[in-house]
Amino acid sequence: MQNLKTRLLLIAALVLASAWSLWPRTVVERVKRDGVFVNDTVRRVPLKRGLDLQGGMHLALEVDQSKQTVTDVSDALDRALKVVRTRIDEFGVAEPVVQKVGDDRIIVELPGIDDRERAEDVVKKAAFLRFQITDETQSFERVIPRLDGIIKEQGLAVVTPLAGGDTTPANALGNLLQDADTAKKADTATAGTATDGPFRRSVSPGQMPGQYLVSGADFPAIDGFLKQDVIRAALPPGKDVRWGVDSIALGSVYYRTLYVLESRAIIDGTYLTTATPNQDAVEGVKVDFVFNTEGGSRFRKETARHIGDNMAIVLDDRVMSAPVIQSAIGSRGQITMGGRDLQAAQDLALVLRAGALPVPLKVVEAREIGASLGQDSIDAGIRAGLVAVIAVMLIMILYYRFSGLLAVGALVLYVVFTLAVLAGFDAVLTLPGLAGFVLSIGIAVDANVLIFERIREELNHGKTVRTSIEEGFQHAMSAIIDSNVSTVLTAAVLYQYGTGPVKGFAVTLVAGIAASMVTSIFVTKTFFYVWLSRTRGEQALSI
Repeated sequence: MQNLKTRLLLIAALVLASAWSLWPRTVVERVKRDGVFVNDTVRRVPLKRGLDLQGGMHLALEVDQSKQTVTDVSDALDRALKVVRTRIDEFGVAEPVVQKVGDDRIIVELPGIDDRERAEDVVKKAAFLRFQITDETQSFERVIPRLDGIIKEQGLAVVTPLAGGDTTPANALGNLLQDADTAKKADTATAGTATDGPFRRSVSPGQMPGQYLVSGADFPAIDGFLKQDVIRAALPPGKDVRWGVDSIALGSVYYRTLYVLESRAIIDGTYLTTATPNQDAVEGVKVDFVFNTEGGSRFRKETARHIGDNMAIVLDDRVMSAPVIQSAIGSRGQITMGGRDLQAAQDLALVLRAGALPVPLKVVEAREIGASLGQDSIDAGIRAGLVAVIAVMLIMILYYRFSGLLAVGALVLYVVFTLAVLAGFDAVLTLPGLAGFVLSIGIAVDANVLIFERIREELNHGKTVRTSIEEGFQHAMSAIIDSNVSTVLTAAVLYQYGTGPVKGFAVTLVAGIAASMVTSIFVTKTFFYVWLSRTRGEQALSI
């Protein structure tokens, strides 16, 4: 009796754990509110659906050769495909489709995602991380007169579009493009030197070595000039000029930060092993990262040489921050997000973990797609599954009578346990997955069939009901284990080498087999024990 109580308590605990796993819960998700994506709380059952059941986002990616020339596009896409697939896997999307189409395109399909901007940012972000020391030689200040002189000599201007489709020169003070007469007067007044050019007027030293401030109004012009080849050729050799992601408020004016850095990076992101988003009451949202052993040793050695200097953390050619090196730093560090939200930190962490793209990518097509099977196919598949389950239950009851009814009771718990396992492992429901679920129901009943037939044999040999039940379970165990192990091995191969819906089928099948072992052996036997305790073994078994 004590053993029976323990069994019943264990079954009750499994039922409660399954109910908790499947209970609708409140989660924070990016949802669309009035056409704008925001982080909001929603309440839903923790079971995801695949692309064939709910649709999602379709993206087509190609190599962006406007940023760099790629000779072997097909090979570059093969290398980029691995990085994109890793990023999508960490993006938290269930059963995505990531595949190469032809020799020049990657197709990405994300189930349940309709935030186009975030999806594009994750798959095409370069995520190239570098650590560089800021320039302390004031070399940029010395070339500013030369830069202004080039602008005047060659009549450079940056043209940006206006709302109406017209164009106007963008410049530091909104009026840098002068007509020929004004330019002549300026040249005469300065006797061939640039004393009042756009760089001289717009760029001022910042709060640390290598940092400069540019007002928000002047930023488009200075940025445009810095992108021109003739200006870039005149910049100090061995230095990189990079914009920062932060801004500084002085009075009522906001200034963008511009950094001049040593071109040689003391270390880059190739040594990075992990990156984790985090929140701090003082520093706000940040990403903590860890280098491998080689990277940690190199980082410690380089930072020890630059104690007291400012080290810029550069991500995709943008300076995230430039803290002062107080002491030698080992294998750990952090990137502060400058007021951005936790979602941005999570996205940055996942692209850092996945690695940098070998070539720049561009999104050539982005659209929302509906369920690939269509609602009619979905409804038909669900109906087929329900019919199969009901048919199995009826056959078990009609053929095995009372024992079949006990098996059906265990089968109900099997369904609950399997769904709970899928929810617990954050698996996804696809139509092939539902097919695997129905198949595993047949496997669960198959174990009961083996057990019941062995019980019948023992009863035919004249043994008591209790002894027949005990030996029926014992003798059927080897056959049940052999059949289930072979099925699990097959599912493991499908999971390892399959993609998309094939993986969904394998996951659901393995979860079903695990649940069936519990219900067909443990739960059904417990039900027999309950019946025996009530009848005291004096009643014939209906089997």
